[in-house]
Amino acid sequence: MNRISLTDRRLFLVVLIVLLGIVMSFLSPYFLRADNLLSMTQYGAVLGLLALGQTFVILGGGGGIDLSIGSTMSLATVAFGLAAVKLGLDPWVAAVVAIAAGAALGAVNAFLINVLRLPPLIATLGTLYLYSSLALVLSGGVDINGFDRSGFAYLGQSKIAGIPFQVLFVLVPVFIVAAVYMVRTRQGRQIYEVGNGSITAALAGVNVRKVRTSLYVYSGMLAGLAAVVNASWLLNAKPTAGAGMELQAITIAVLGGVVITGGIGTVLGTLLGLTVVVVLNSGLQLAGVSNTWQIGLLGAVLIASVILNNIVGRRRTR
Repeated sequence: MNRISLTDRRLFLVVLIVLLGIVMSFLSPYFLRADNLLSMTQYGAVLGLLALGQTFVILGGGGGIDLSIGSTMSLATVAFGLAAVKLGLDPWVAAVVAIAAGAALGAVNAFLINVLRLPPLIATLGTLYLYSSLALVLSGGVDINGFDRSGFAYLGQSKIAGIPFQVLFVLVPVFIVAAVYMVRTRQGRQIYEVGNGSITAALAGVNVRKVRTSLYVYSGMLAGLAAVVNASWLLNAKPTAGAGMELQAITIAVLGGVVITGGIGTVLGTLLGLTVVVVLNSGLQLAGVSNTWQIGLLGAVLIASVILNNIVGRRRTR
């Protein structure tokens, strides 16, 4: 049943993407231009990394969720900016610092949840506020500039055959590695086992705490990587870089078929969910639709897609 449902969801998302593309092309004559379609992916690269991190955490079950992932990106961005500007490190070395900082922040979440036994919703809501406040305090509430050297801008601003570099050599490889990891490795399969039932997984010899701890660390690392890509794209380390992105990341994961209780979902589904959100946001912006309506329509698409997919799933299993 799960396999049928997931297949239906992926097929449904492909159809939805095509339909949205047609609708957006009518709303704006510029939507289907190659330069617009390719530029959409620059923002999608950052958001996609966060959505993938959220996918990992939710798949692990136990009520897993990372509300702090946007704030983790913000604080990792500040860590990058301070390392590159205040400490004078090479931007590429500072990028490693940012990713390591993201991993450390994810480990803090894991400690609160898996050791202190705080509910994931409460723990990551608390660190959302904590990390965002630290980002503002450490940066003095201002953007950090001055790290445009050593070819760092190439990561976020260059293109190959018209395709943004960060899509070809960051987003796509990360998603491929994640997909292979989830399907082809023992550790990846253990994530599904833990998500489908921690007690059963533990009886089968799986270290549930270790698996769930690793997921929050992965989420933090991906947020740190997103911070690096975003800083290279904008050449600006903003202390609010990831503000609000946590909800979009959750939306993309759920839209892509990740079941909020864990154990069901795919990396491909998350990628398709990302495409839906990016197409919708870009098309509505080109059409001059206000941000208020964009948020409302995104919510409507999410609810409608889940309802329709559930209807189709029930019919296919009868």
